[in-house]
Amino acid sequence: MNPIIKLENVSYSYPGDEEERGIYAVKNLSLEINEGEFVAILGHNGSGKSTCAKLMNMILSPNEGKIFIDGKDITEEMTDSDILEVRKKVGMVFQNPDNQIVATIVEEDVAFGPENLGIEPSEIRRRVDEALEIVNMTAYARHAPHKLSGGQKQRVAIAGIIAMKPKCIIFDESTAMLDPMGRKDVMNTILRLNREEGITIILITHYMNEASLADRVIVMRDGELYLEGKPQSVFCQTEKLWKAGLEVPQGVELIYKLNQELGLDIPLGVYDFDTCAELIEKEINKTGKNNADS
Repeated sequence: MNPIIKLENVSYSYPGDEEERGIYAVKNLSLEINEGEFVAILGHNGSGKSTCAKLMNMILSPNEGKIFIDGKDITEEMTDSDILEVRKKVGMVFQNPDNQIVATIVEEDVAFGPENLGIEPSEIRRRVDEALEIVNMTAYARHAPHKLSGGQKQRVAIAGIIAMKPKCIIFDESTAMLDPMGRKDVMNTILRLNREEGITIILITHYMNEASLADRVIVMRDGELYLEGKPQSVFCQTEKLWKAGLEVPQGVELIYKLNQELGLDIPLGVYDFDTCAELIEKEINKTGKNNADS
């Protein structure tokens, strides 16, 4: 698989911190995001996950190490046109959609990015219509953004990024300010972008149920890569996740405690409630039968 983003031994400290040895927001981080992948990045506040997102989007430049976007080393000297070309490939959706919405009409806001890229008006019209259709906001094209719900605003912000045709979209805590229905709407949009449109997704989140939908989960701790793997393999490492200041999926926590307190032997790599219930029932029935036989 081809990496769309590659970090090699990247370190970053915010201005003022570099004078104090060892204080890094991101420290000696190496990772790859493959084209077409859906990767979730988890970590407690201050773990470096949002700083990592800003480095991958060229909002920040590393103090040390190299970052490659679609094979291009973005840490070397580049012309303005080179930087623009790279930035076209990686879009970013932030936590608060109000910070990204700039126009008074939805379709004008979605057109803002392509207009700044110098796209022809007829192509902009096509991209706006397509982007609004992808996020299921076509009916709201002529609405005022400030009259929309939080989830609808976030979908407009996503449409604005889609219209710029990036290969990868980074979602930096993009559901954190939304209610459960808004989070569900945005997550459905994210899954559709990845699975139907083939866009690489990087989701920065602290919601385990969102991370469970990813192909791969990366856990950061103190600016470093702490855990990495498929959701099942990461979520079963309950004690390590607690050590990193994270919660574990409720189903995994329940099974962990049952195993500890009742001496059961239920696999931890399951977080779907229905499957958890089936496994618990099966194990209890088996344990009861074994006790009766003995």
